[in-house]
Amino acid sequence: MEQQFQIFFDKIKNEMEMQTTTITNNLLQKLEEKLQPIIEENKNLKVKIEVLENKLNKLENEKKKNNVLLFRLQETEKSSLDLLKTVKEIMKNDLNLIVNDSDIQSIYRIGKKNKEKTRPLLISFTNYWKKIEILKNKKRLKDVYIVEDYPKAVLEKRKLLQEQLKEERANGKFAYIKYDRLIVKEGNATNIEKRKREESTSPEKQTNPKKQINMNTSSKTYRTNAYDLMRARPNLNSSSPSRNKTN
Repeated sequence: MEQQFQIFFDKIKNEMEMQTTTITNNLLQKLEEKLQPIIEENKNLKVKIEVLENKLNKLENEKKKNNVLLFRLQETEKSSLDLLKTVKEIMKNDLNLIVNDSDIQSIYRIGKKNKEKTRPLLISFTNYWKKIEILKNKKRLKDVYIVEDYPKAVLEKRKLLQEQLKEERANGKFAYIKYDRLIVKEGNATNIEKRKREESTSPEKQTNPKKQINMNTSSKTYRTNAYDLMRARPNLNSSSPSRNKTN
């Protein structure tokens, strides 16, 4: 009797488990069908957000394209005109570069005034080439220093790359950060710098003499051949009368 009861109990248990599994699968299927449009919509929203973020980044990059940040300039100015005058004098005295009023679109301090800390100066140039010209000569600045005005996202990436940059340089590799990427080149940093200097030493001066020599030699050859040709003509003319005399 007990054995029959156990068999009956196991049978009911198996049927209940099968029903539970079937009900669960049906519920999950229905739930998935209802969630599928929401999942697709979420994917589309993510794509749109990514596109918008890229557009915003491009706009910010374009906005900051002609900007630089100048640090350590004491806050003694009384107006923007004083700032403009001071910056022009620094560029002229330290970099030997003439900056006109028309070269600067805007100039102002960043952040709230603080007696304990000198605020950086944002300078926006009207021309991109003027900004590049100043950045190329920035190492000659004495009491101040200039950096490029990067977007916030780029600044965060550059900060994260600083430790890796130090490690690569400690290993003797030539490494530097370009915008938001770490550039690493194999080989000794000193040798790479030396090779760069050698390659940059006026290649035109090395190639032009060769071209000049080739032109001179070719022209010399042409003159020599022409002279030989002209010299050969009188010999032909002189030989014809002699033949007539013998006849």
